[in-house]
Amino acid sequence: MSAILQRCLPYDVDAMRPLPGIAPLDPATWLHVDDAFGAQMAERARLLAEARADVMAVSDGAQAAMDELLQYVLDWLGAHGDGYEIGTDSVLRPDGARVPLDRADPMGTLGHLVQEDLCLMERQGDEHVLTAAVLCFPASWRLADKIGRPLTAIHVPVLEYDAGLARRVQRLFDGVQSGRPLWRVNALHYADPDLHQPRSRLRPTEGADHRYLRSERQCVLRLPRTRACVFSIHTYVIDRVRDAAPGAARD
Repeated sequence: MSAILQRCLPYDVDAMRPLPGIAPLDPATWLHVDDAFGAQMAERARLLAEARADVMAVSDGAQAAMDELLQYVLDWLGAHGDGYEIGTDSVLRPDGARVPLDRADPMGTLGHLVQEDLCLMERQGDEHVLTAAVLCFPASWRLADKIGRPLTAIHVPVLEYDAGLARRVQRLFDGVQSGRPLWRVNALHYADPDLHQPRSRLRPTEGADHRYLRSERQCVLRLPRTRACVFSIHTYVIDRVRDAAPGAARD
């Protein structure tokens, strides 16, 4: 399969803030459609058809939040989604594909609607827990290892995620308000451009060719009715060697 790449990033990763690096987000800019939309959506469809158990997971008790998330996305696309046409039983995407609205399968339907991976985090006790997700493009983590687990366990073994940062992230999820979402970006370096990367990255060896910059635009918003938090991930992959070549196009 050929690499699925974007031509450029819509932000400057060199200007990233220190962890957790959160900034306010205009709600109208939550979901993105970029130049890799058609190819990424085709890959999402393939993964959902061939590896559904690997890329989608649901916990008991998550139904209300999943139902609200599907309707929230449909309403958002109706108001802000350029190229989308929302019908009563299907949605026409910007690439011309028509997606049936299966309300009995909200996360599966969402996986075919937008480029973003979507994770639902619900407060249980002292922490937010991952209760449902459609995660086609993981960056070195497995959904099966994280579903039903709280924030601190989800981030093990991220070295930067110490007790202090854990408290700050939990306060962030506690404090995010409906209608006032937040966002951050990261920058990761990979030797291959595959979007579905559930395995941990190997430690880079001397002279290793990590030519691909993988960046995630991560957003956190709160659903107004169930109060669940949505963690969305839009994945960009850039070929740094190609883009650095003499005469390479710049957008």
